[in-house]
Amino acid sequence: MADRANFVVVRESGEYELYLDRWGAVGLDLDLLAGPAETLSAVRSLGADGWWLDDVYCQGAALIDLGRKVLLLFAWEGPSTVMRYRAATLELLRDAWPGWDVRWMYDGPAELRTYLGLDPEPVRDRGRDTFRGAVLEPGHEELLDPEPTVIVVTVGSEHCYVVANVSDHPVREGAALLDRLRGGPEHGLCTVPADAGLHIDPLRRRVGWWALGATAEAYEMAERWPGWTVEFWQDSWQEHVRLAPDRFRPPPVDRERALAEVRATAARRR
Repeated sequence: MADRANFVVVRESGEYELYLDRWGAVGLDLDLLAGPAETLSAVRSLGADGWWLDDVYCQGAALIDLGRKVLLLFAWEGPSTVMRYRAATLELLRDAWPGWDVRWMYDGPAELRTYLGLDPEPVRDRGRDTFRGAVLEPGHEELLDPEPTVIVVTVGSEHCYVVANVSDHPVREGAALLDRLRGGPEHGLCTVPADAGLHIDPLRRRVGWWALGATAEAYEMAERWPGWTVEFWQDSWQEHVRLAPDRFRPPPVDRERALAEVRATAARRR
């Protein structure tokens, strides 16, 4: 398997160069910690390609706007997608790119094209089915991992479920998700660091969701929940904890330790 990533360099003139790295997605966030000059040199050594990856195959991407000093990025894997390291990685990126506006792209490659003023539809896969992750039992082996690949779903103040994060974000399922969860294995209080989450308030017909990675059509999820109010919290898992404190309580993040560990991982990679 490849770890495909797109890179875009926007010149001061506004023209852009498009690159493809078939093995560049995993560790993309760590590579960007090298700063603008080294990153630009590495990207341009790939040779301009012109091939846009779509929502399905693009596992990471970065855009470097030299005129506006904007860095956009997203990845499916890496410390930036781990709760314990998320804030630390973004903090270190902003330090490594001083004077730049560093932003996460929650809508994947479509957000790249939107930034460039291009139609995002060529990288959409609108016809594909929604792939549903399994609802995990308490004590499932995945939950024993220090960084489990899971999504926490809370319903009202009473229910907590954990879904394997190997497919689409469950927010894509719309209100049908409630039927799928009903009667499923409950967790009472989820205390693991999740990759993403969803809180459903059936009485107020409100939904809030977050993710540390990217989700295709992230800003269009309200269309999947007609009659509901849908809020996208981006990476703010803290909002989920605020609304469901008795159902989702991940471990606290040690900022200094996280910074040190991300620095050490980046140094080993380089």
